[in-house]
Amino acid sequence: MEEKKIPYAVSGAFALRQHTGISRFTKDLDLFLSSRDVAQALDQLRQHGFKCEVPDPVWLAKAHRDEFFVDLITGMSNAIITVDQSWIDRAKPAMIVGIRTRVLAAEELLASKLFVIRRERFDGADVAHVIYGTGGELEWERILELVGEHWEVLLWALVLFRYVYPAQTTYVPSWLWKDLLSRYSQLVAHPDPKAPFRGSLVDDNMFAIDLREWGLEDILQENRERRLRQDQLTAAACLPES
Repeated sequence: MEEKKIPYAVSGAFALRQHTGISRFTKDLDLFLSSRDVAQALDQLRQHGFKCEVPDPVWLAKAHRDEFFVDLITGMSNAIITVDQSWIDRAKPAMIVGIRTRVLAAEELLASKLFVIRRERFDGADVAHVIYGTGGELEWERILELVGEHWEVLLWALVLFRYVYPAQTTYVPSWLWKDLLSRYSQLVAHPDPKAPFRGSLVDDNMFAIDLREWGLEDILQENRERRLRQDQLTAAACLPES
């Protein structure tokens, strides 16, 4: 990837160690990149003997060789958060397995974990550890930009952080607490009776009954289809003119 100058940033256990000091054994290497760069990356990996597949075009490609696995990640599986060039531009220098490279900045690392709140995997502790490990020295405006209209999930993660680390409440700036809690108070005071069901964005398995038996909206599928259309348009725009 470095030799061919394919834009990417390392995430997963390596990025967590960079920002928190937490070391974990990891079964694979997570690389974040824009969807427009996935095809080139897979082509290069195939040339180096990796077997490649795209199990989910919305967010994930995989490459493996012998016991080594690489995940190429372009966003979240619910299509809420998408990796773009700004993630790569903001990545921080790092040395990993002897390669001079980059890891996700703490803000993007935190955002990438907000929706990993499934029964079988929960990254809420990692979010709390990133805040604690950085002493709250984060570009919170950037995090708000990344979560957009889904800021309630960020608020939920911050409440968990404050519960776990009450003495470090100030690691989250007061203006952010006031902003999010004020927004939340307004939502509770003036609920929208037409607001769509969003459980599938959290976990489509745990909330499957809501769709299959209770007839609630499948906003997850809508998001994923929208993401695929956007990727197709981007790919078409990048094709050379005939």
